[in-house]
Amino acid sequence: MKAIVVADKRWGIGKNNDLLFRLPLDMKHFRKNTLGKVIVMGKNTYNSFPSGALPHRVNVVLDNSDKVYTDAVKVRSVDEMLKVVSQYPSDDVFVVGGASVYRQLLDYCDTVIVTKVDSDGDAEVFFPDLDANADWKLTETDGDYTDNGYTLSFNIYRKNQANS
Repeated sequence: MKAIVVADKRWGIGKNNDLLFRLPLDMKHFRKNTLGKVIVMGKNTYNSFPSGALPHRVNVVLDNSDKVYTDAVKVRSVDEMLKVVSQYPSDDVFVVGGASVYRQLLDYCDTVIVTKVDSDGDAEVFFPDLDANADWKLTETDGDYTDNGYTLSFNIYRKNQANS
């Protein structure tokens, strides 16, 4: 399983249940990576999508409320989510947020795709700092792109196999 996230230079990822930045280049990158795949999210992330489930993907929502999702697969626990996603190749499963779901599922991921924005977005919620975590190693980076006035790079972190 993989995670995909946009983070500012302090690993901030959100404020007021929204993204910190509007980045068309990153949205294209997100689509390229997740189209035809499985995306796993919490209910707040799902609710932040303007039209409900993202099209051309299997949307899995981790939510223990009584809400009914007609366009997504609802799971009530991490164990239930793991059973659902086990039906798919692990490389096709992406955790897409929010912060609490990233924290719950990061240990199950072997790869994290991080769009790093060279700015401080004044975030309220954060992704774990993979640069400060010995379990993770930056293996690829592609940048410096300018997107909507921000400088960003696309980065791939992989879990160190010795620490798994």
